Amino acid sequence: MLTDLEKDAIRHHYQTLATALPGFKPRPSQRRMIAEIANALSRCKERDGDELPEREGESILAVEGPTGVGKSVAYLIAGGVMAKNRAKKLIVSSATVALQEQLVNRDLPFVVEHSELPLTYALAKGRGRYACPYRLFQLTADSTQGELLAPDPAAALWERKPEAAELAAIKALADAFYYKTWNGDRDDYPEMIDDALWLRVTNDRHGCLKAACPNRPECPFYIARDALENVDVVVTNHDLLLADCAMGGGVILPAPEQSFYCIDEAHHLSKKAVNQFAADFQSGPTLGWLDKVATLASHADTLLDKHELVDLLIDSAAASIEHLTQFIAVLDGIEALSGNDGDDEPTWLLPAGPLPEGVDQLAANLQLTSAALEKQLEQLSDALAEARKDKSGGDMLLIDRLSSELGFFISRAEPFAAVWTLFVTEPEDKAPPIARWITARAVGNRRDYRVSASPVSAAGSLASTLWRKAAGAVLTSATLRSLNSFDLLLRQTGLVWLPETSTLALDSPFDFAHQGELYLPPLAVSPKDAAGHTAEIVKWLPRLVDLSQPNGTLMLFSSRRQMEEVADRLPPEFAERVLVQGTLPKSKLLARHLEAVADGRASLIFGLDSFAEGLDLPGEACVHVIIAKLPFAMPDDPVGLTLSKWIESQGGNPFIELSVPEASVKLIQAVGRLIRTESDYGRVSILDTRLKTAAYGKKILAALPPFRRI
Repeated sequence: MLTDLEKDAIRHHYQTLATALPGFKPRPSQRRMIAEIANALSRCKERDGDELPEREGESILAVEGPTGVGKSVAYLIAGGVMAKNRAKKLIVSSATVALQEQLVNRDLPFVVEHSELPLTYALAKGRGRYACPYRLFQLTADSTQGELLAPDPAAALWERKPEAAELAAIKALADAFYYKTWNGDRDDYPEMIDDALWLRVTNDRHGCLKAACPNRPECPFYIARDALENVDVVVTNHDLLLADCAMGGGVILPAPEQSFYCIDEAHHLSKKAVNQFAADFQSGPTLGWLDKVATLASHADTLLDKHELVDLLIDSAAASIEHLTQFIAVLDGIEALSGNDGDDEPTWLLPAGPLPEGVDQLAANLQLTSAALEKQLEQLSDALAEARKDKSGGDMLLIDRLSSELGFFISRAEPFAAVWTLFVTEPEDKAPPIARWITARAVGNRRDYRVSASPVSAAGSLASTLWRKAAGAVLTSATLRSLNSFDLLLRQTGLVWLPETSTLALDSPFDFAHQGELYLPPLAVSPKDAAGHTAEIVKWLPRLVDLSQPNGTLMLFSSRRQMEEVADRLPPEFAERVLVQGTLPKSKLLARHLEAVADGRASLIFGLDSFAEGLDLPGEACVHVIIAKLPFAMPDDPVGLTLSKWIESQGGNPFIELSVPEASVKLIQAVGRLIRTESDYGRVSILDTRLKTAAYGKKILAALPPFRRI
């Protein structure tokens, strides 16, 4: 229950913020969001003894807060007060870098300054955003201990021999870090760092020497992670949050049972989670590092009294090579991977259920050998860490080098084993299947294969690794409902299995009926006739946009091909006013658009899906949003295809159950580009006859903001 002390604190900090801001307008939806968040988090169950309490969603709230509600202020005040009072960390997670930067650079400083709520905060990034001092100095030392392995396994990170300029760039990084003109954070380096180059100077959790590292006190990753222990609010991203959950929680971020989560842009969470639990590897590079395992093990054998472990490791690597080679031979005979239809990278999507004959036994063998290989590599790593305690001088340097190289192998063995575990996993009856597919790519005169596997739903993983562990959670976004229901979100995130989860849809502060209008032009054809629909757009666009008016239009397409065809076929006087996504960097394109409107000229932006979300064009910069057609996503990727086929096998209709609800969410986001403030105005035009003719169209239309219809 919410205590009087907590109620008073929340009221005090909100009123202080309101008083500090001239012209502050109370927002009923914002006040309600604050109250509902506080009430939800107050229902958190505390640990009783060693066991986590049984959680049924009592302290979880999904709240849809339309643009203009002031969501970040609401969850920072309510979540901040509740976290401090209940001795919890407040973890704020977003899907985009833009929102993370906004939270750290604008929203949190704003709340702290104006509300008198004394929150300290830090940005949490993945290890891969930081340079490894030990690796930097190893790569640039004047003298080395010599190559332990020939060739160095980490050289696989280079597609070719490094050039002098690349080696000089690494030296410049090391010097900047040594002389403290750079803190080791990739995002703070004054120049762009090439991805391949960065892989040489960063590290992962497998290659890290951890407490044994001689550079541990100056390691930028550990300095940043240690800072998280001393702040009230940790700002992170969905990928890092999910990675921490996958490792059991509390590894990168504070422990879930000691954390309240505010998950902004929560409509991205389920797809991010599916990607997090997927795995893949490439056959060629995998055979390459597997072939070097024996050399690594032999060098370790000279330092450790672990002959039996070393022998087992060499045997596991040899068996993995044998079975993978046999598997590749099978793939060479698969017609779907031949590329005879002209596809440069043909894909074979394996059917759900039992694996095909010829693949099943090899997959089972590879699952056993890869799991043993990963376990034995980790045991060897542990043995090296123990040996380091008793060694000194040259032996210690040798152990450190071996430990770092061993991390390279473990980081490759982990996804290799994960793929085969997913390949042989048989989901429970009526549970969603595992998607398994293989893509071929020509490498010289041979074929290389990428072997991939992924769950089609992360609902179960999210329920077990996050929701049932977290002290409390708030999921929010401007658009969480689909077809006026939270059902899709609850299913995709696994919250449907926590029956006490609360949901709330807040009212918008905007007067849509007076600020905007919705127009459905009477096109002659449906988007199902692609060529005819494109011709209709070209015909209608000059009728919809008046070039004599000095304002901006945003036109959103679901297809790049259609966008480019329309742009090419417009009359010259229109074409010269159009800015097409992809022809300029996004920042430059938007700057040109704003400049044109400011100069009193009409300007049109043609954009794709990424412009339908998170794009703010204030005032006259966007008074008309035109949507070419309903944003249905075609399930042509392996995960989407597998899920669709499974839904059909269960007697369902994937178009109605998935495509329509997801299209509704995307359309609402696209329409939301028009009205961003209480002074904005304009029109939304949707060039899709299915909104009027199809039964599902009427449901999608009913879920849109209540614009005046014309």
